[in-house]
Amino acid sequence: MAVYVYSITSKDHPMRLDDVHGVGEPPGPLRTVTNGTLCAVVSDAPEDLRPRRRDVLAHQEVQERLMAEGTVLPLQFGMTAENDEAVCAALEDRAGEYQERLRNLEGATEYNLKVSWEEGALLRRILQESEEARELNAATRGGNGTPQMSLALGELVAQEAEIRQQALATGIVEALRPYVRDETPAPPGGRDFLNISFLVQADKEEMFLATGISLANQLGEECEVRLRGPLPPYSFV
Repeated sequence: MAVYVYSITSKDHPMRLDDVHGVGEPPGPLRTVTNGTLCAVVSDAPEDLRPRRRDVLAHQEVQERLMAEGTVLPLQFGMTAENDEAVCAALEDRAGEYQERLRNLEGATEYNLKVSWEEGALLRRILQESEEARELNAATRGGNGTPQMSLALGELVAQEAEIRQQALATGIVEALRPYVRDETPAPPGGRDFLNISFLVQADKEEMFLATGISLANQLGEECEVRLRGPLPPYSFV
């Protein structure tokens, strides 16, 4: 029977999962598959597995419980294997890689940072700082502009916005970098210009969070700063 794989840990992990349930309806009981120094947390895979809310939450609860008591390699929702023997073989074949990743993640958790710039505030800043943009804007708003001038204004604002967003993103990351072990950028979505995950060491977590709060205060209402964590370190597995 196919098995659902939640995560990989050291076999020395406490594994206190008696009151935690797996995915599926009814929820599948959790068990472990061990090979050498590694252990995988699994359950029987439901036949109609889909990202239902209850199953996503069950997957997350397993990760959080394991994280609370040791280092874990969390797998993304939906990872399955043919059977326990296939999981055991994977633990053996990739033992060196999994052991190295566990060492890299030891004593650290993930934080995800997303930042967006309020469009009106960004436009006002560009008009304040760019004489060319001010002149084009005045001409188009005053009725003396041409279609070419409107197009030029749009292109100029887009270029200036990108320059400022990239510079601010670089500054934010550099301010936080002394307190992180690793970082993984991701493509921003929506209005965000920065989407990045940090692997934060436990002994530097307080300074990391304090710096994040300070940056948010400095940016003020122009920017929205969203820092989530601690999270299972999906971005570093």
